[in-house]
Amino acid sequence: MKEDSVKTLLLSDGRLLAYEEYGDLQGYPVLLFHGTPGSRIYSIEDDPKATELGIRLIAFDRPGFGASDPKPDRTLLDWAKDINEAAQMLGLKEFSVLGVSGGGPYAAACGYVAPQGLKSVALVASSMPFQNGKAPSSMVLVNRLAFFLSRKAPWLLRYIINTQIKMMDKNPEGFKKSLSKGNKHLPEWDRALLEKAEDVEVTFRHMREAYRQGSEETIRECVLLSQSWNFSLKSLKVPTYVFHGEADNMAPFEVVQKEMANAPNCQFFSYKKAGHFISDDEEIWQEVLLTLRDGKK
Repeated sequence: MKEDSVKTLLLSDGRLLAYEEYGDLQGYPVLLFHGTPGSRIYSIEDDPKATELGIRLIAFDRPGFGASDPKPDRTLLDWAKDINEAAQMLGLKEFSVLGVSGGGPYAAACGYVAPQGLKSVALVASSMPFQNGKAPSSMVLVNRLAFFLSRKAPWLLRYIINTQIKMMDKNPEGFKKSLSKGNKHLPEWDRALLEKAEDVEVTFRHMREAYRQGSEETIRECVLLSQSWNFSLKSLKVPTYVFHGEADNMAPFEVVQKEMANAPNCQFFSYKKAGHFISDDEEIWQEVLLTLRDGKK
């Protein structure tokens, strides 16, 4: 993706919100929210499944990630305000939102605020509210450590991330090799997906763009996601669809299952043996997009 191809919206407070579009540009709009860290770069070229299904994917950079301007002291609910404004600027009369992993809480925030035109919400491998600010003990250690360091030793997490950024810039092939071989902490289902050459290339571009402005926003967002969301899943105002792998150890399945028990406006789709990266599975991705396009089955 060329640097000069970045699309942006100028929000009312003067910030730029960057986005990219995939799929059928005349199709049903689905607003895609990346994980933590992440960026609007969802695919190297396009998304053939979205094109096939008549879906217009609009992927955004959250404030401070990629090419979007930072918003100091932002909250989850602030993002819903940004999306409300963005949808109006893009002329979207009806749309859905889809949050993946760390983007899930932001999609849920939209479901709570219910911006004009929002039809439905999808939470895909989404993180869930923490209890007392602590990551669940069933979460994989590397993730728990990142959340812990973001609050207790941000300087150390900054050093770790900056080391990764330096490697991306000075030894990109070495970094890509580490991506394909450094997933021993993940379930076999995830490793099989992430070791594909195409997925490694997409992940590399996605991550490098995520850190375009440095490491600070990732640290800030880890703190933000571990705090109270100031709303609950049972209070969402629009139909919400939750898609989750039963072997997910980055956003533990049992935590999601417990949350779903008290969320009457949410429909739960679970996948045996599937791990965290279910949006990379073609069949699951199709089910997610079709559910948003057509509504509850």
